[in-house]
Amino acid sequence: MSSNRADSSDPRGLKLMLRALRHRNYRLYFAGQGISLIGTWMQSVALSWLVYRLTGSAFLLGAVGFAGQIPALVLMPFGGVLADRLQRRRILIVTQSLAMVQAFVLAALVLTHLIQVWHILLLSMFLGIVNAFDAPTRQSFVVEMTPNREDLANAIALNSSMFNGARLVGPSIAGVLIVAVGEGVCFLLNGISYIAVIACLFAMRIAPRQAASQGRAVWEGLKEGFSYGFGFLPIRYILMLISLGSLVGMPYVILMPVFARTVLHGGPQTLGLLAASAGAGAITGALFLASRRTVLGLERWIALASGTFGVGLIAFSFSRYLWLSAPLVVVAGFGMMVQMASSNTIIQTIVDEDKRGRVMSLYTMAFMGVAPFGSLLAGSLASKIGPQHTVMLGGAAVILGSVTFASRLPKLRQQIRPIYARLGILPEVASGVQAATELAVPPES
Repeated sequence: MSSNRADSSDPRGLKLMLRALRHRNYRLYFAGQGISLIGTWMQSVALSWLVYRLTGSAFLLGAVGFAGQIPALVLMPFGGVLADRLQRRRILIVTQSLAMVQAFVLAALVLTHLIQVWHILLLSMFLGIVNAFDAPTRQSFVVEMTPNREDLANAIALNSSMFNGARLVGPSIAGVLIVAVGEGVCFLLNGISYIAVIACLFAMRIAPRQAASQGRAVWEGLKEGFSYGFGFLPIRYILMLISLGSLVGMPYVILMPVFARTVLHGGPQTLGLLAASAGAGAITGALFLASRRTVLGLERWIALASGTFGVGLIAFSFSRYLWLSAPLVVVAGFGMMVQMASSNTIIQTIVDEDKRGRVMSLYTMAFMGVAPFGSLLAGSLASKIGPQHTVMLGGAAVILGSVTFASRLPKLRQQIRPIYARLGILPEVASGVQAATELAVPPES
């Protein structure tokens, strides 16, 4: 029986792990998005530190997170419909350009010392609106950059590795820059970084695709997407578990500045190290999944990874030392990434092609749309019971969700396995994840 993982020391294994990069359009995307994401993570860390420096309020940290993420809950389904109906590259050029403008405006306000909390709230909401259309489009765009269906699953892992590689580098740079020159320079560099991805989008040679029928009303498309996504048991359970993690688990990121200053008695460099540690764990999880040869067993990994995420959060909440907190955040980051990427792969494997954009909008809503309520809840709880107890309770809820999901696995497999059999995935001689992408559905980044 073949190994589930490719040996990274074997050149053939390395070639297997990087196979999506043989496509010119995907190489352009990978390079441009990789640069831009470093800037995005720099801005994320700098923004949280700026808010906490200006206000000293855990509640306002949650409020800013809420303002930046709440548009996803309302507008993301419409973004999915547009991703199915319009040319995705054009949508991405517009959304990335608007995000660049937001970063430059934020930089100007900070560098001129005019910044106020209400500016941050409005600009965060504006970026949230942009992301509501950008995220489902970007996730659905992968299929157009990797025309060989065998490489689509690999593109999921590479996108996750790129995202979390930037998550490892960006916060570390931000921590140094905040101390040296202030938050404004981080926002300025983020704005400049968008030029790379926009230039790469223009440089791509993308054949116009036949979009979904535009004759139907938008509301009909929305209703069809919701009925399909929540009516199919495996997708519904996966989305519910992701939503739970986003509501009570992921808000620990919002509270990072509080942990850095009041629990670990550090500064922006401590915050940067914690954020980079989460990125290190996530990129380790992404590389682990990239090395797998088969989609079989990923449903079990969803439950295991979710439990690992919860355990990491609880242990982190008890730590009072940076040398211990950083590795525990690595564990939490690993669990979070493996759960999210495994969930994405299974959803993209079993979903119908013509509903890809809408289902991916539901997937994105599960962690981006629910997250604002988690941010607000975490900020409110932290101001009353402290950040440690808030994160501990969140971790316990995540573990409870993983146990519940694990108890449903036999029922889920009954509905998933016939699809795997139809796609030729079940036989061990199939090429696993590669065969899993010989379907009618592309994965996300």
